[in-house]
Amino acid sequence: MKAVIFDLDGTLIDSVPDLHGASEKLLQDQGKSPLDLPTIRSFVGNGVANLVERISKATDLPLDEASQKSFIKAFLDHYNAALTGRTTLYPGVRDCLDALAEAGIPMGLCTNKPEAQTLSILKELDMAHYFGKVIGGDSLPQRKPAAEPLLTTLSALGDGNLSVDQCLYVGDSEVDAETARVAGPAFALYSEGYRKAPLESLPHTFSFSHFDALRAYVLA
Repeated sequence: MKAVIFDLDGTLIDSVPDLHGASEKLLQDQGKSPLDLPTIRSFVGNGVANLVERISKATDLPLDEASQKSFIKAFLDHYNAALTGRTTLYPGVRDCLDALAEAGIPMGLCTNKPEAQTLSILKELDMAHYFGKVIGGDSLPQRKPAAEPLLTTLSALGDGNLSVDQCLYVGDSEVDAETARVAGPAFALYSEGYRKAPLESLPHTFSFSHFDALRAYVLA
């Protein structure tokens, strides 16, 4: 592989503990009891609006448009105030990124998380230097699983002439599997992330449960 592009949440980092912290504060603001971490983890997927809606349904918060808009803003305010207080890298991530960088393999990041949040998280976790291009969920008119975010990331890597068949996309979810399917690169599926569907139901080139295995696969 001549380039590797990564998803962020559920792939490189476990951000659910900080999302859980923001949910605790949101519910406290509304006089509601907090939901536990496994519940919030089960709600994660398809963006903050969906997460807040699921929290609202579980705690009998109003679901009308004005209320949801207010709750989303409050959730994001709480989350942005503590983006990495509880967030951790998955085991082996930094060693893998270091090895790929040392081998001269261009790396990019393609996530549906907003770009400003993504860049802040990368800076706070000392990860920004690994990635030649970062595309967030609001960087383009399209979001994953559309092909454009991944292809735009790839076009900025290396000499700018890398083809899709020279790229490996690494993700953890149904959205990532579909992104790889429509965009066309090989897909490495991280089995320990936020996927809801059975592993075997998602098309992938390679699956792994520890980043040591991904490092060996890419550098083989």
